[in-house]
Amino acid sequence: MSFFARLREFASAVWPWVRIPFWICMGLLFGFVLPYTLVLNKRVQDRFNDLVFAVPTRVYARPLPLAAGTPMTPAALELELTFAGYGNDGHGQVAGTWAKDGGSYTIASRGYAGPDGGEVPKRIRVTLGKGQVANVKDVASGKPLEITHLDPARIATVYGSQQEERRIVRLADVPPLLLGGLQAVEDRDFKHHFGIDLTAILRASFANLRAGHTVQGGSTLTQQLVRNLFLDREQNFTRKFNEALMSILIEAHYDKSRILEAYVNEVFLGQQGSQAVHGFAAASEFYFGRRMEDLKPQEMALLIGMVKGPSYYDPRRYPDRALSRRNLVLDQFQETGLITADQTAAYKATPLGIVTNGQLPHNRFPAFMQLVREQITGDFDDEMLSQGNLSIFTTLDPAAQLYAEQAIATTAAGLGKRGEAAQAAAVVTEAQTGAVLAIVGSKSPGDQGFNRALDARRPIGSLVKPLVYLVALTNPERWNLGSPVEDSPISMRQADGSYWTPKNDEGDVHGAVPMIDALVHSWNLATINLGMNIGVSRIKAFLESFGLTDVTPSPSLLIGAVDLSPLQATQLYQYIAADGHALPLLAVRGVVDGNGQTVKRYEVKTGAGEYQPAVRLVKWAMQQVARSGTAASIGTSGLAYLNAAGKTGTSNDMRDSWFAGFTGDHLALFWMGRDDNKPSGLYGATGSLRAWQELFRKLPTRPLSAAPGEGLEMAWINTADGKRSEEGCEGARLLPVVAGTLSQDAEGCFWQHVGNLFGGGESSPAPAPAPPVQD
Repeated sequence: MSFFARLREFASAVWPWVRIPFWICMGLLFGFVLPYTLVLNKRVQDRFNDLVFAVPTRVYARPLPLAAGTPMTPAALELELTFAGYGNDGHGQVAGTWAKDGGSYTIASRGYAGPDGGEVPKRIRVTLGKGQVANVKDVASGKPLEITHLDPARIATVYGSQQEERRIVRLADVPPLLLGGLQAVEDRDFKHHFGIDLTAILRASFANLRAGHTVQGGSTLTQQLVRNLFLDREQNFTRKFNEALMSILIEAHYDKSRILEAYVNEVFLGQQGSQAVHGFAAASEFYFGRRMEDLKPQEMALLIGMVKGPSYYDPRRYPDRALSRRNLVLDQFQETGLITADQTAAYKATPLGIVTNGQLPHNRFPAFMQLVREQITGDFDDEMLSQGNLSIFTTLDPAAQLYAEQAIATTAAGLGKRGEAAQAAAVVTEAQTGAVLAIVGSKSPGDQGFNRALDARRPIGSLVKPLVYLVALTNPERWNLGSPVEDSPISMRQADGSYWTPKNDEGDVHGAVPMIDALVHSWNLATINLGMNIGVSRIKAFLESFGLTDVTPSPSLLIGAVDLSPLQATQLYQYIAADGHALPLLAVRGVVDGNGQTVKRYEVKTGAGEYQPAVRLVKWAMQQVARSGTAASIGTSGLAYLNAAGKTGTSNDMRDSWFAGFTGDHLALFWMGRDDNKPSGLYGATGSLRAWQELFRKLPTRPLSAAPGEGLEMAWINTADGKRSEEGCEGARLLPVVAGTLSQDAEGCFWQHVGNLFGGGESSPAPAPAPPVQD
């Protein structure tokens, strides 16, 4: 009898006994297992595709430029290095590290690809002195570098319309030792199994049975990934079955490298409050304050060791447990040939090195990021931002941003109860280009709520006055800084029949005063009379040329009855700081794709400028505001060397405190006030001006030239009529004027002397400047 015949006979004999179980099994297979597997398969693929293939848009600060003569202090340079993830290892040889020797810094840069080309990695030596970079040299060649840039700090991650903060990395960017060590400790057969490892399960079962409790696990990396993505921690048969089946499905659809990449990004490694720490990249910042690419071998060993139990081996709560676990992992590194015995001993001798204030990756600068989003929305939709593998290079200056935040915190703390009740906002730009370097939208750094810098519309008070004088000075044949304006009482009938009777802040009047004094001391009545003489409609049109809307052409506009956000107010002052160039305030430099190719570049091409002589006269006048006017405290605060130009502003009933001021490099505008619009008790000089001073005590910057700008000349002017005078005449002031606009024939002092003789007195000196007011 043949084999098949015997087999048929055997089947016929047993069939009556097995047919019922067989059909039950077939029913379960086609009625439950197969449909269930298909459902799980779709769930696995949908979730896994989202994780593996969606690389979000990364947002970076501006690269730090380093060149001889660049303003820089040791504190600012070290802040920039720390914020960009550089570590001080005392050697500065490995990319992402630095070392200090006196005033010299050796920095091993990482290099980067940006919209302007980027930089290759190199070791540089930067020497500081007298508040600036003295020289920059390439360490390898010893040759000086004209300019170089450090790679920019990563400040945010954008997932489409949502702002999440995670660190998704490509497998190619993960250190090889981290990948090898992970497999050595958690799954040595990872490259060979099909999702579950039956040998490992049997080995673990035997070890646990012999020990009488769980001492070893048999889960593969794929199973651990399934637990992180899909399942809870409950131990039962159903969860184990789902885990095994999902692991097999993942292995059937994806290759090992993609599974490992997903694991590296998703593994659970700790908790900060209600937010979980997922992935080695996030954990490296949370525990060590550095990028994953810059981790040391012993630090990688700790993170790998924590996979077994992030809470149990928490290095902050249980440092002894964590140290023991790390050293055990290092032994396994050595056992599998990843490191030598000598290296193992050296790594074991090092402390854990956990930073005390480690933070999860998060949107550190929400106010700035709001402006970034607004400026890229027209060019990139949600899908491109969430899956386009893009890099957005912004204009953010980490030192300016952090120092501005600190300035607000310090000022508010120094104001006592007034500071506690007040809120604040700030905008810092590059004076000559309009690049937005920092935005603070709240007194609390990182506040994700209302962004006062962009969205709060408040009356700007006297902040508008330089624009009024600028319009007048565009007609130099009629007006100059010595021209008299009337600081006299005003009473105007309004549409409702009531009378508008504005006053100076101190309630006094000064009669005919030179324009320069009216602006320096911020006299309301003089400004209103000047503005009425110019025409309120001209002032309105000038403000609207900056894109402002809802500007009411009433006389109160002349002293600040216009509601603007700090960003809008900064736009007005940018025009003055940039020498008459109406530059848009840009927060984005460019966008680069995953291949390092520039997708979009944001830049402004400036023209010849407008009304530059008038702008330069206003700038000079604003410098006198900071010397002897409402912002005179700049000179007495140790910042006189900056020759800053500025203007205070206070709205009605002291509800809003403003100050805008600029140096040779930076324009900064601060606002302080209450969200409920109640009086803050702060003038411009007692609130926002203090914050401005706090910023520039720390922020490296170049002084503003004290000389009148090109196209101006210094002349003696008779402040009684605004005409050229001789030096020494009564009321004569030496002031800048537009070259060629004054008659060369100077009024003499003869009749003044005659009058003084008949009056029995000597020539009286020019009146002393009025005391500064707190507008």
